[in-house]
Amino acid sequence: KQAHNKSHKQVRARVEHTFARMKSWKILRDCRLRGDGVQHAMHGIARLHSLALTG
Repeated sequence: KQAHNKSHKQVRARVEHTFARMKSWKILRDCRLRGDGVQHAMHGIARLHSLALTG
């Protein structure tokens, strides 16, 4: 159980740091003014990130 908690904590910290960094991006700040703009921007960013990882 401790090993599971340790790995969960590491993943959660990485995700929270990523969201904190993305909050400073201008495109996301601008999208907050529109209803579902953030959702569309996050989907696009996730797709680009996946493409970058797969090469």
